[in-house]
Amino acid sequence: MRAPFIIGGEKIAAGTRQTVHLPLSLLSTHTPMTVPVHVIHGRRDGATLFVSAAIHGDEIIGVEIIRQLLQSTALRHVRGTLICAPVVNVFGFIDQNRYLPDRRDLNRSFPGTEKGSLAAQLANLFMTEIVEQSDAGIDLHSAAKHRVNLPQIRISENQERAQLLAEAFGAPVILHANLREGSLRQCAHERGVDVILYEAGEALRFDDVAIRTGVRGILRVMKTLDMLGSKRIKPASRQPYVVSSSRWVRAPGSGVVRLIKGIGDMVEKGAVIGQISDPIGTSRLNVEANETGVVIGQTRLPIVNQGDALLHVAATENPQRMETAVERSEQEVLADPLLDEDEII
Repeated sequence: MRAPFIIGGEKIAAGTRQTVHLPLSLLSTHTPMTVPVHVIHGRRDGATLFVSAAIHGDEIIGVEIIRQLLQSTALRHVRGTLICAPVVNVFGFIDQNRYLPDRRDLNRSFPGTEKGSLAAQLANLFMTEIVEQSDAGIDLHSAAKHRVNLPQIRISENQERAQLLAEAFGAPVILHANLREGSLRQCAHERGVDVILYEAGEALRFDDVAIRTGVRGILRVMKTLDMLGSKRIKPASRQPYVVSSSRWVRAPGSGVVRLIKGIGDMVEKGAVIGQISDPIGTSRLNVEANETGVVIGQTRLPIVNQGDALLHVAATENPQRMETAVERSEQEVLADPLLDEDEII
């Protein structure tokens, strides 16, 4: 029998699952604030994987991904240990806000300190209780407010194990993105814990394709780590597109924008992809693509100022092939019988 898993002073026996509330602080009303964590501690030895969401409090897609994941019958026989933290930034989640009450970005506050700001204390709690007990992690995000992202995995280059997990996840795109100072991904990497970051959908909204891709991707990663033996979990039918560079198309002027290209669409450098006009329509300004590739991010806000980010384009030499792959990936996800409604509702 495996030794119990200890988190927040609680002992979770092998072959059981339990929700633990990690104490953080008090509200000004002296209401206790805790970080809820659900642990599945398998009977047999294996990897320890954490899955986190809502590090940015308004990025709620990851919360639903974890909720559906924990309802899956595929988790009945887990090898190793799965740690799920669906709401890390509890303050931002309650307030439907990206940041903490001190206006700090939690994902720029790692590794944190025990006696620092609220963000630093929360970052320190997460690092010591969860990250430092894990072998790998999946951090779930969405685009910022008024933007939407195509399902994609972000890792840095030259991380072989992270690359393996990213490919197993099966999102249509893997984007090589540099590690950022103070981010969870960077600090985990320094401690030998490989973290892949899943980006999909938009803040404060659910998206069925993004959610299904996320749930299925986590189960695939768990199977790759030999944490699951279910035959129902199939590998991705095609390799994700790996891109090493991307650029935002920015508004050349201010006004009301109408885009003719969006998430998953192919664009060619120099082609007109939208138009900005004044509210009356007497002046018009074309928006041109500055890169050949596929759109992986898009603004949802039609009112723009000069310099605002409009479309995020992943550069590729064969955008038409990538566009087709993205479409097929979406169709495959929606047709996947792995996620039965009885399991997730």
